[in-house]
Amino acid sequence: MAKLFLGLDASTQSLSAVVIDLDARKVVYEQSVNYDQALPQFKTKHGVLPNRDPLVKHSPPLLWAAALDRLLAQMKKDKVALGKIIAISGCGQQHGSVYLNEKAATTLATLDPKQSLADNLAGIFARKTAPIWMDASTTKECAEIRKKLGGIKFTASRTGSDTFERFTGPQVRKFYKTEPKAYDKTTSIALVSSFLASVLAGKIAPIDFGDGAGTNLMDIRRKNWNHDALKATAPGLVKKLPALADAGWVIGPVSAYFVQKYGFNAAALATVWTGDNPASALGLGLIKPGQAAISLGTSDTFIGTMEKCQTDETGEGHVFGSPTGSYLTLVCFKNGSLAREKIRALYGLKDWSAFGKLLATTPPGNNGGVLLPWFEAEIVPRVNQPKVHRFNLDEKDAAANCRAIFEAQMLAMRLHSQWMQMAPEKIFATGGAASNPQLLQVMADVMNCPVLRIEVANSAALGAALQAAHGWLVATDKSPKWDKLVAGFTAPLPGSEILPDKKAAKVYDHLLEKYASCENDALYVV
Repeated sequence: MAKLFLGLDASTQSLSAVVIDLDARKVVYEQSVNYDQALPQFKTKHGVLPNRDPLVKHSPPLLWAAALDRLLAQMKKDKVALGKIIAISGCGQQHGSVYLNEKAATTLATLDPKQSLADNLAGIFARKTAPIWMDASTTKECAEIRKKLGGIKFTASRTGSDTFERFTGPQVRKFYKTEPKAYDKTTSIALVSSFLASVLAGKIAPIDFGDGAGTNLMDIRRKNWNHDALKATAPGLVKKLPALADAGWVIGPVSAYFVQKYGFNAAALATVWTGDNPASALGLGLIKPGQAAISLGTSDTFIGTMEKCQTDETGEGHVFGSPTGSYLTLVCFKNGSLAREKIRALYGLKDWSAFGKLLATTPPGNNGGVLLPWFEAEIVPRVNQPKVHRFNLDEKDAAANCRAIFEAQMLAMRLHSQWMQMAPEKIFATGGAASNPQLLQVMADVMNCPVLRIEVANSAALGAALQAAHGWLVATDKSPKWDKLVAGFTAPLPGSEILPDKKAAKVYDHLLEKYASCENDALYVV
């Protein structure tokens, strides 16, 4: 009998499912439900409720529950062998928080299969909406928590990150300050991930160490709730937070609701979920220290893995727990694909092939020319006002600027990931721009390590499915090895490896110093 595992990904705009056959080493089913299209009654736009304040970004938790019903109904219609699924896990958009009242535990344990999940759960919320990762309305609360914890360095060293507006802790503090009565009625605070895990398990689910690190409330090294962070955030918070646990840890059998309504096996296991970033890293095969991934998307993201916890004293980077038990590091750069597109448009290049060919006509290091492509306000380094800077670089030189944009992005990644104290041994490249070999050669040369292209559809949901399989294997005393578990699911594209050019790598070693100096001049010299 096939061993099937289900992974779910509750992202900002959709809920996705991936089913894997562990023995056959393949994905056997994929499906997704777009919130706006499938559930217009919730009146979201791109999964978010409209608000007069552009800084406030909330979503209704009932939307995610309704999407789960809709997705499982589609899977049943598609004749997926739901009764053969052994274990279920998932992930959710990080940082988002769900506030449950005293009715939640009893309601979760007694879900009525004759009703929808939305109808079942309508009365369990102390707060009808959930602030999500896009919310930027808690700057004041961030400053208050940071001050109480002793500043950026100490906040990051304790919790894994500086306080950020999207993080759960500042959001909880704002809720406590602005709606104290509703806060008092909150008996349990869930994350998006643990809320849906609770629905599947029929009981309040733990929060895993990956998503817990996205709260500014967890001690990143001890992996427990940090007393000082809780005290700095809101009174009585320790009683409102569930336990912390490993991702994939078995909560119990899946709720009878799903057995009776959709035909799941009563022995199927519901496991602890994680955040979308840790799950995506797992889905990309980042399971060993020294591995890294660079995602080239709207924002560019550097994701690394490390065994020993290191934190960023400047507060630019993040450290999360990894489903593998080690640590996941993340640095996000806002000026990603949009900045590259600005340069392409500036010089009238019709496509990326023309961009790559023009880049290839210039030498590595660009004869010392440096570009700081802050077309938008930047996260890393912190740049509040957009401004593009050029050093020894002629704006009229199209070829040099094409090289300069990508050299700048890669040098910024190398510079601002040094706090990790981890030189990557190999990099998996993903995202739209990863299809351009000239750009990947720059990446390999700047980072001085091999780059392999990887294309994994629904990497977060795939990571969640692998997490479910790992949790089941642990529960059945199989002592699984992560490298064997992901084999066949996360392989790079054949023949995609690009090796660094040794001469070019030396050029970039020197250029890195100049790039750092240029950044410093642009940021601090008046």
